[in-house]
Amino acid sequence: MTTPLHPLGDNIIAKTEEADKKTASGLYLPDKATEKPKIAKVLAIGKDVKQVKINDRIVYKSYSTTDVKVGSEEYVVVKEEDVLATVK
Repeated sequence: MTTPLHPLGDNIIAKTEEADKKTASGLYLPDKATEKPKIAKVLAIGKDVKQVKINDRIVYKSYSTTDVKVGSEEYVVVKEEDVLATVK
């Protein structure tokens, strides 16, 4: 997937994964009851990013992102220093 956004410096463009809307016991949760996911798939990286690659899944700090909507797609912009881990 390509993105219309081109990150600068050590910024990362990612798309968050959908939160589960169903519990393990089978109950469906309303949108307001689901926690905002903190895992995202990296779509683009700035030229100064060293440890993250495109298509990595990352865990990031909750309140350190910038949410951007382009058309119908929503993206998050994260600084590399705010990435806590990659997910295998």
